[in-house]
Amino acid sequence: MAGAAAVVLMVAAAAVLSPVYVALASNSEGDALYALRRALADPRGVLQSWDPTLVNPCTWFHVTCNRDNRVTRVDLGNSNLSGSLVPELGHLEHLQYLELYKNNIQDTIPAEFGNLKSLISLDLYNNNITGTIPKELGKLKSLVFLRLNENRLTGPVPRELTKISNLKVIDVSNNDLCGTIPTSGPFEHMPLSNFDNNPRMEGPELQGLAMYDTNC
Repeated sequence: MAGAAAVVLMVAAAAVLSPVYVALASNSEGDALYALRRALADPRGVLQSWDPTLVNPCTWFHVTCNRDNRVTRVDLGNSNLSGSLVPELGHLEHLQYLELYKNNIQDTIPAEFGNLKSLISLDLYNNNITGTIPKELGKLKSLVFLRLNENRLTGPVPRELTKISNLKVIDVSNNDLCGTIPTSGPFEHMPLSNFDNNPRMEGPELQGLAMYDTNC
């Protein structure tokens, strides 16, 4: 009987703790998103509803959550935002879509974005992002769409991206990338136009002949 009572207590405790865990996770995600809000100038007030005192961010405009109140989408494309991306976004482990295209975001892509294990689409095109493409993005095994075109990115295309078997679209055109274009894995079927207007880029990689980091 004592053993049965212990099991009942454990089940009851789990039932109590489960909502607490979800609430804590939601608060953590709210903190991550609010860090982004603090890093951005928002002249249109599109982030006005992002109130950190609320229980979770699921009631905020431009944020979508699943049934467990975990953030799955952030839709802030074409919102006249400027400022920087923040490493705290790497805590959004259920995030599937990060849409920040057509803004005026500067600085670099945080390496912590490589922790977004559920990410399907990363759309950062038409901004003023600088620095290199983080090799950590190669850890995003669910990634299907990677659009980084129309920025000021430098350096080579990380070969770690060739390991993302689900990747269907990568567009890095109109940057200042260098080196050669990968030709293995998902890159085998990518149109060359998705690499256009990178003046220092050498063209497709020739296995065994072309240097990976040529002209970088």
